[in-house]
Amino acid sequence: MSKKTIAKFFLFVIQALFLSLILPACSKLLSDQKRVVISPRYGPPFVAGRLISPDIVESSGIAASRCQNDIFWTHNDSGDDAFIFAFGRNGEHLGAWGVQNAVNRDWEDIALIKDKNGKCFLYIGEIGDNKNRWPVLSIYRIPEPEIMPEHASSSPSQPLATDPAEVLQFRYPDGARDAETLMVHPQTMDIYVLSKLESGPAGVYRIKPIFQFDRIQTAEKIADITVPAVPNGLLTGGDIAPDGRRLVVCDYLQAYEFSLPTGVDDFEEIWRQSPEAIDLGKRKAGEAIGYSSDGSAIYATSEGPNSPLITVRTK
Repeated sequence: MSKKTIAKFFLFVIQALFLSLILPACSKLLSDQKRVVISPRYGPPFVAGRLISPDIVESSGIAASRCQNDIFWTHNDSGDDAFIFAFGRNGEHLGAWGVQNAVNRDWEDIALIKDKNGKCFLYIGEIGDNKNRWPVLSIYRIPEPEIMPEHASSSPSQPLATDPAEVLQFRYPDGARDAETLMVHPQTMDIYVLSKLESGPAGVYRIKPIFQFDRIQTAEKIADITVPAVPNGLLTGGDIAPDGRRLVVCDYLQAYEFSLPTGVDDFEEIWRQSPEAIDLGKRKAGEAIGYSSDGSAIYATSEGPNSPLITVRTK
């Protein structure tokens, strides 16, 4: 077990113990504060299947295809090479691809966008920085590979190959940050990276989708957000709904959805809203969360082999 995984495990245990032991004793105090609102939009969580590939041992991101029915993508956290994996709605293995022109130093999240021409692209966030020591981070973009039945026999030892990745390099305006949440708006194509903090709110950084390897962008900090949890800025994954009016983020335990109010079309107003909590059931150190292709469901995975594919559907 890597030092990073051990650190995550202990942080998860501390968070769980705090919630189970401390918060009940403070119910009166909490009653005087803003209550945690449970989203009425979703039903109870259930396990739709398990990721059966033995090579997926630390699922750190999940994205549902908008171009191929019931196709999902994930990748491992740091410690793996530059591989992405396709799986089906029950977790069945559908293929492994080596991402050309990319390096996996600390991949943390993945997003998928369908452009105005109907073509789908995967975005991979090389954004992990536990020790805040990397001044420049990267985001990779590749056309989504087409899934064929024969691809199911591929693996990291005999992978398929993606098209060469386009590379976007960026820095933060306020110093190095650790982050595990990468989101892309389905209409504007703007990229959002949310920092991960053990103390205090998470920062929201916006990046323009300019993929030029010889150019380093400076991300724009546009907001700070918190979720109703302890810690309140320890975000480990996220996604924007296909309609561009909702977004979901998660920590190790649960999920939280932000929504634009009725009649408001400016997406940047979403950061001013209060999130609603979404129950993901039992989840072991979860880092991956994403919407279904039509936005009617949310999917989440956990770290570790044979991860459950947790699903919550709209009522």
